Amino acid sequence: FATWALKQQNLTSQQQVGALHFTSFTLFSCITVNVYVKVFTNSPFLVCMDLARSREEVIDPTYLWIGPDGKNLEGQMYVNLTETGKLMVMGFKASMSGAYTCTLSHKIIETTTQEERVVFEAYKFMVYAYREADHAYHVFVRFTTRECELAANGQFFEELKKILNNIISDLTCHIIESSYKCHSIKRPKQGLLHELFVSFQVNPFAPGWEEVCHQVPYDCEDATNMRVQEARERIGEFFNKQTYALKHEFQTVPTIHYVDNSFSVTHIDSCRPGFGKNDITHKNCASCCVVCEPGTYSPNNEVTCQICTRPRVKKYGARSC
Repeated sequence: FATWALKQQNLTSQQQVGALHFTSFTLFSCITVNVYVKVFTNSPFLVCMDLARSREEVIDPTYLWIGPDGKNLEGQMYVNLTETGKLMVMGFKASMSGAYTCTLSHKIIETTTQEERVVFEAYKFMVYAYREADHAYHVFVRFTTRECELAANGQFFEELKKILNNIISDLTCHIIESSYKCHSIKRPKQGLLHELFVSFQVNPFAPGWEEVCHQVPYDCEDATNMRVQEARERIGEFFNKQTYALKHEFQTVPTIHYVDNSFSVTHIDSCRPGFGKNDITHKNCASCCVVCEPGTYSPNNEVTCQICTRPRVKKYGARSC
């Protein structure tokens, strides 16, 4: 994460001490930088110095870091503060989000007059906790059938769900929001056909998923997303095999059978309570679920933070107003 050059505005006052002259310059025009830290990890080092200043000689530098609560961060157990003014926030939580401001003080000594100028420069970082979005997949697939009123259609649909759930059960994933409809279709140069339009969601939160997550350090979303990705691939392979079986293993085509190349998948994201997506406010982390800011909340697994009608929430990561 880069720091940014600051505009400098000089306010001077002069005081003579012995043979030295001190002129104080206060520079508090700063550019805010957004920084995103995954929950339970350490932040990158925040540098109390812009790129231009880092390439210059800095005399007698001192650093003052102030956290979101307005308190000095020096000596706090959850920070790593180096002697060169770099700050790392460790084990980042949603409640640690907010403004981290550093004031750099250093001297500039005129070579001819030995006049010393004390310079203050301010750097501000808005640091936000984020999570990876929870992934799920919406699947759409079609099957031919003899007629829409066929009693076997419903039986076939129930059996299909059982098969798919068995394929992915060891991943603690399951099939939810499943449904089917039968439609009559007229294609060019063909008679009237009947097809079952089947849709379902591959979801990573089957019963027992929380116990599996207890085996994972810190946060579970990475493991959960890997499992549902594997489930999606297994289901895709299952339907690929249907095409092969129809062409090579069946002498008589079954009444209800898979329509070749009808398998399609849509990616679905959701965020944990207290987090949401905002590709305008957080365009540098558009795919992230970023902690809800004060005045907003997210009570469930929706994708966005909602605005409180009467903003009483003054904390980050609120789940209610």
